[in-house]
Amino acid sequence: MTPSSDAVRTVVRDSWARSMHNGVDPGIASPDDPRVMSHPEFIEYRAAHPITAVLPLVQSLMLDDIADSGVLVALTDEVGRLLWVEGSSEARDKAGRINFVEGSVWSEDVVGTNAPGLALAVDRGVRVIGPEHFSGPVQKWSCAAAPVHDPITGHVIGAIDVTGGREVEAPFALAAVRSVVAAVERELKSRAIDLAAIRDGARVTGPVPAGPHVVATTAAMPRRARLEVLGDCGYRWHRAGDAAGARNLSKRHAEILVLLQSFPDGLGTEQLALMLAEDGLDPVTVRAEISRLRKDLGSTVVGSRPYRLTITVESDLGQIRGMIASGHDLVPAIEQLGRGGLLAESSAPGIVDILEELREDLRSRIIDSGDVAALRKWTTSVHGRDDLAAWRRLEHRLPAGHPDRAIAAGRIRLLDKRFGI
Repeated sequence: MTPSSDAVRTVVRDSWARSMHNGVDPGIASPDDPRVMSHPEFIEYRAAHPITAVLPLVQSLMLDDIADSGVLVALTDEVGRLLWVEGSSEARDKAGRINFVEGSVWSEDVVGTNAPGLALAVDRGVRVIGPEHFSGPVQKWSCAAAPVHDPITGHVIGAIDVTGGREVEAPFALAAVRSVVAAVERELKSRAIDLAAIRDGARVTGPVPAGPHVVATTAAMPRRARLEVLGDCGYRWHRAGDAAGARNLSKRHAEILVLLQSFPDGLGTEQLALMLAEDGLDPVTVRAEISRLRKDLGSTVVGSRPYRLTITVESDLGQIRGMIASGHDLVPAIEQLGRGGLLAESSAPGIVDILEELREDLRSRIIDSGDVAALRKWTTSVHGRDDLAAWRRLEHRLPAGHPDRAIAAGRIRLLDKRFGI
């Protein structure tokens, strides 16, 4: 039941009037709408929509901090179609009972008064609290939403909404949504400027799409980057097409990127926390580091739930892995591994594990191959100088009478004595 019209704000009362005029049934949460698409049509439409391009930014600024709070974050298109609904599985299941699900249309003329539909109708941020909803089944929920505008045309392209219980009733919920919308519109403007620069520089072949969807074009945006963490020149990141050139990374950010590259299927907050510190990190600290990393490198570099790299990243560690896999570049691999850098400087458990795995994989390859050059390089390196098995393999591979064979035999005796073998 809706409260009497004199008990509510004007913006809500006017919305009720439009809802009644449009014939919305207040007893139905979300009736069938002819604009609902088939699943394949919806997936294709959502992928091409400009607001989809800023989903990682919204996740970074909102979802990572409220994932377990029972609050949902939704992104809509310009007609109120829910393109993304994210939050805990329990919260999504509850929302599913009122058909607040991806693909459904929550415009004011379909559902009646609700925050995303009303925000799109009046083109400003709004809150709708409990009984202010026109539909009875929705009145247990509260929501806050604000429209998102195309930075070039000024047209509304969608809305960002938070939906939940009492935690959404406070004014700060709408303030938070507005701040995220401002960040999203800045990101869209940046993308539009980048695309224009590419077009003006004649680096795009074929026509550039017209209309507001141009800001979502990602084909022209470079999706490759280079990560360097070995050596004594610090930790460096360079994304193709980045006018700023190579960027310096903090050790923590370098550790996170190395871990995410090593686990392409992604890592949860707790997993990443345990890999970054022996006693683990507070989940809030992990989320804050991810947020800073996205701010430094771009909002689309790291995805969420789980955290994962969303672009192709090449690295000097990846080169070592490739050399080990090929078995043909073992000497350069030993040289690369011996450069130190993050692998020598980090005490993060996950990085220590990666070093141990790389070292053992390389060692196994060297000993199995019996390549004399690689064995010599390994046994004189910081990682292999005390490797008894490698010295024995080198002695065995050197021909009788070779001067280095006597050196190898002497080192074997010394290691036998040192380690009591």
